[in-house]
Amino acid sequence: MYSHGQDPDPRFSLANERTFLSWVRTSLALIAAGVALEALDVPAHPTARIIVSVIFLVLGGLIPVYAWLTWAYNERSLRTDRPLAGPRIGPLLAVALGVSAVVLAVGLFVG
Repeated sequence: MYSHGQDPDPRFSLANERTFLSWVRTSLALIAAGVALEALDVPAHPTARIIVSVIFLVLGGLIPVYAWLTWAYNERSLRTDRPLAGPRIGPLLAVALGVSAVVLAVGLFVG
C-alpha cells in the first residue's frame, strides 16, 4: 500500500488513522456493554438481555474489520488521488442500536 502513489499530506493520513481508532474504541465499548449486560444482574427479561448482548457483541466484532478495510481503502485513495469511502456502516449501527434500545426497554418493563 505504501509503495503506490505519492505520500499524502500527513494531516490527512493522521485523520484517517484517528477515524480508524475511533471505530476501534466504539467496538470495544460495544463489546464491554454486551458483556456487562450478561455479567451484571440487569433486571431485564433474560431473552431481551441475550438478544441485546448478542447484537452488541456481533457489532463489536464486525466494526474493527470494517474499520481496517475502510482505513486501507482511504489510505490508498489518499495516495492515488481517488475519492474517499463514505461512511457505510453508520446507518446500520444506528438501526442496530435503536433496535437494541427498544428491546432492552421492553425487557426492563416486562422483566
